[in-house]
Amino acid sequence: MAKRLPLIILLWLGADLYFYQAIQTLVNSSALLWCYWLIDLLLISGIVAVIFGRRGSRSQQTLIAWLMGLMLLAFIPRLFSLPFLIIEDIARVFRGFPPRTFWVSELTLVTAAILFLIVLFGITRGRHFYRVRRETIYFPDLPEAFDGFTITQITDIHSGSFTNAAGVKKGLDLVNAQGSDVILFTGDLVNNQASEMTRWIPAFAALKAPMGKFSVLGNHDYGDYIQWETPGAKAANLTRLKQVHAEIGFRLLLDEAISLQKDGQSITLLGVENWGKGGFHQYGDLKKAAVGVPDNAFKVLMSHDPSHWEGVTLEHHQHIHLTLSGHTHGMQFGIELFGFKWSPIKYVYKQWVGLYQNKGRFLYVNRGFGFLGLKGRIGMWPEVAVITLKRKSISTDQTVEV
Repeated sequence: MAKRLPLIILLWLGADLYFYQAIQTLVNSSALLWCYWLIDLLLISGIVAVIFGRRGSRSQQTLIAWLMGLMLLAFIPRLFSLPFLIIEDIARVFRGFPPRTFWVSELTLVTAAILFLIVLFGITRGRHFYRVRRETIYFPDLPEAFDGFTITQITDIHSGSFTNAAGVKKGLDLVNAQGSDVILFTGDLVNNQASEMTRWIPAFAALKAPMGKFSVLGNHDYGDYIQWETPGAKAANLTRLKQVHAEIGFRLLLDEAISLQKDGQSITLLGVENWGKGGFHQYGDLKKAAVGVPDNAFKVLMSHDPSHWEGVTLEHHQHIHLTLSGHTHGMQFGIELFGFKWSPIKYVYKQWVGLYQNKGRFLYVNRGFGFLGLKGRIGMWPEVAVITLKRKSISTDQTVEV
């Protein structure tokens, strides 16, 4: 990151310099114009302080959260309002570069102001603006007893980021309100340390599901992202985290499978430890988890990182009907309107949010319950997913992503 810092700063200042032309067209006060650049100077100074600060310190994490919010407030409204200036400049080329028109600069600033308010909502209220998202998936070999079986999936709690008890309770009440047969949690209970969950144990223990609550570990649960005094301290933290899962009533699956029984029939629930591409640890072992599972069993897999689906699951010799993942958070920033979805994270993860299908094998990537780094969510609101399993051939009008 430190090596790329000069390039990042140049790109940022380049975009701001372009937007500054609209400001300069409308504002005559030199003091206000200086304030415009002072904001950039302060934010860049903060970035430098974060990069060269002590890695993993609490003060650094707090500074990162504040900086991310301020950077988005300062940069996103400017960036997404630039097309008006670009279009005007294309027209100015054919007109001999006359001065900028006031109305285009006004339109640019009004657009930036609206986007500023949207971003402000996201970083102040978006972190607990929970949305219920529903999917019905059809399988021809689903056992009849499980026709209509419901799963509520939550993921990426990141309890170390929580500060608002009322906001967290709002999300948990929404989970319970779904009345699903099972609740499945697909990893990242904490940011780094098991102690982050201490305050929240009673709240999460209140989650209820008639056929049980089950969980797996995510990449943040292993304590890999902070420095520990000794390897033993890190191991003890993971042991404690596993105990926390039990204390909140979740059966933690560590490369293993269990059978869910209903009216004399069953489906198999598998859970693997974290496995991810792009430098993430690959602790999980699907082969180990599937030992003893009949080939013809209906299988639901919990795997934190969606890259595991194409990297391992699709190549597994057994048919894994449905995989539930999280991890991406939808980057906590994006656009979802009228079926259109976009976030910068899509350029990192091929399967980044929502439902995907490959030859009758499905993957659902949850947007996440909590937040990390940025203390908010903009467009990619926190999610409670409700998935209904139905016994039926896949209908031609069912919409899935491939």
